[in-house]
This record gives sequence, C-alpha cells and structure tokens, in this order.
Amino acid sequence: MEGIDIEGVTSWMGEHIPTLAPPLDFNLIAGGHSNLTYEVTDQSGGRWVLRRPPLGQVLATAHDMSREHRIIAALAPTDVPVAPAVGLCTDEGVNGAPFYVMDFVEGNVVRDEPAAEALSIEQRRRAGESLVDVLAAIHSVDVEAVGLGDLGRHDGYIERQLRRWYRQYQGSKEQMPTMDFPAIDAVHDQLIAGIPTQHEVSIVHGDYRLDNCMLDAEGRVAAVLDWEICTLGDPLADVGLLSVYWTDPGDSAALPQASPTALEGFLRRDDVLARYAEVSGRDLSDIAFYQCFGWWKLTCIIAGVYARYAGGAMGTDIDGQQVARFAHMVEQLAATAQESAARVAG
Repeated sequence: MEGIDIEGVTSWMGEHIPTLAPPLDFNLIAGGHSNLTYEVTDQSGGRWVLRRPPLGQVLATAHDMSREHRIIAALAPTDVPVAPAVGLCTDEGVNGAPFYVMDFVEGNVVRDEPAAEALSIEQRRRAGESLVDVLAAIHSVDVEAVGLGDLGRHDGYIERQLRRWYRQYQGSKEQMPTMDFPAIDAVHDQLIAGIPTQHEVSIVHGDYRLDNCMLDAEGRVAAVLDWEICTLGDPLADVGLLSVYWTDPGDSAALPQASPTALEGFLRRDDVLARYAEVSGRDLSDIAFYQCFGWWKLTCIIAGVYARYAGGAMGTDIDGQQVARFAHMVEQLAATAQESAARVAG
C-alpha cells in the first residue's frame, strides 16, 4: 500500500487505541487529488480514517497535518459535525510523513451523479438545505472560544488568499516550467484591484462542497471533511466557492468536483444563496466578486494538481492521458474565471 508503512502505523495506532486488534487492513479511499485518505480496519471490525500528505512533491503549507487535526479537534464540541479525532503523529520516522487518525463516520459521500441518483428527492432536498445550514454553523463558531483565534490573521483575507494562491501557482510553475496560463495572471490583477471591504472574521473552510461532506441516512450532513486549507477570514469566500461548485440544470460542469446537484430535489444555486442569506443574516450583494475569486482559486488549485500529476507525485500509475485531461481542465477553468471577472467588471 503506497503511502503506508504498515508496521509503523500499526504500532502507533496500538499506542493510541487500546482496543486495536491487528493486523490492520488499509484501503485508499477514492476521490481527491491532494492529501491521501485511507480507511483502516482491524480484525474486530474497528474502523478509522487516516490522512497523510500526497506522495512526492508537496507544497508544505497546503498539506499541514497538524493544522488539520487541530481544527477538527477544536470543532468537536461545536454544532459543526466533524469526525472525532484519535491522534496526530508528527514523527516522520513512523510513516515517512506526518499523519493523523480519526474515527470512521458512517455515511454517504455523494461524489457523482450515480451516487446522487441513489438518493430520494427528499434526501436531495435535505442534503442541499443541510449543506447550507452547516456552512452557516461553521461561520458562526466563536473562534476565540474554541481556541482557534490564532489560526490565521483576522483581516485582509482576500488579499492574503490572492497572494497565497498566486504564490502557490508560481511554485507549481517552478515544478513544471512549461506550464503557463495567462488568464490566471489577468484575473488575479483584476481581483486584487477590487476587493470588497471585509466586515467580519470567521472560520473559512476553503473547499466547502457537497462531496467534502458525509451525509447520514436522512440526507443531512453527518461530518464535514477535508479541512486542509481552512483558516480565518471572510465567510463569503466559502459561499462564493460553494456556488461555483453547485451545478444547476443546463450548466456544463467545468471540473470533476462539480456537484451533481442539477437533479430534481436539490436546491437551485439561487436558492442556496437565498437560504444562506436567511440563515446567516449576511448581505450577499457582492457575491459575484466572491464567485469570481472562487473560480480563480479553483484554477490555481487544479493547476497545482496538474503539476503534481505531471511530476509523478500522485503515484506511478498515472498515464499521459490523465495529465492531458488536467491540462485541459485548467484551460477551461481559467477561461471561466475570466468570464466571471468580466461580469464583475460590469
């Protein structure tokens, strides 16, 4: 199993889980192109989830296991549903990289249209409503009360994010010098020239979408997953990105992570925004800017994934066609970000 030192991880888990019954089975959970996620089972039926950085090339700030573990541990006593944390290992001698383990949460991750079609219309409706309500709950957490007040700076969020993701994109270009998408530069310049005033600070998940949540049998969110780029900042950035991922009937999905929400029962994108405004009490009059920022950030992220695929960091079984698909995806996203920027400009 690539990414797992079975002996080292088994020993560490035995020290943290007294009831552990080795030997352990490890299965890479499908989905995601960043941190690697494994389901771990023991001989008595115990189940856990292990998270570690991707293999090979790693942009350090995007794959901080200590940070991700700290966030889910801090959110455990709040209204935000998260998987209970078991422990964090920062000793790279155990598994070649830091990792953390959390309890396995029973539920359903809706990654594609067949999974969404398996839900009833009522479950889809609940999923959409719950997704919005949980996002509002994330944004209502008192960061000082849960010990996350120092997770990031409280001001200048969009400016910092623009700087961070632009630097991340430039770092990916250093890994792959032939990569060049001029639209990323152009939209960056327009965004930084027109940043709305940030009126408050909250936890910002950074990649909040349907398939980064686990649903229970009723369709409600049972656990929010993938906190790897979470920080403090402007909550409207999460809302803009969620609406970017959200697919309405007739939309053409720009990337595999696009939610299969065009099916009957799911809220429409405008309904998502209206429900969030109602539940949170926030003004969404500048949401077009945050949607444009969402498209741009997503383009930078997928460009980084493209560079890692091309560099072999995502495994040895990647072929040229997969790399080409990611290149095409970045081109499409960059074009969409430019179209969105044109709408913001009026």
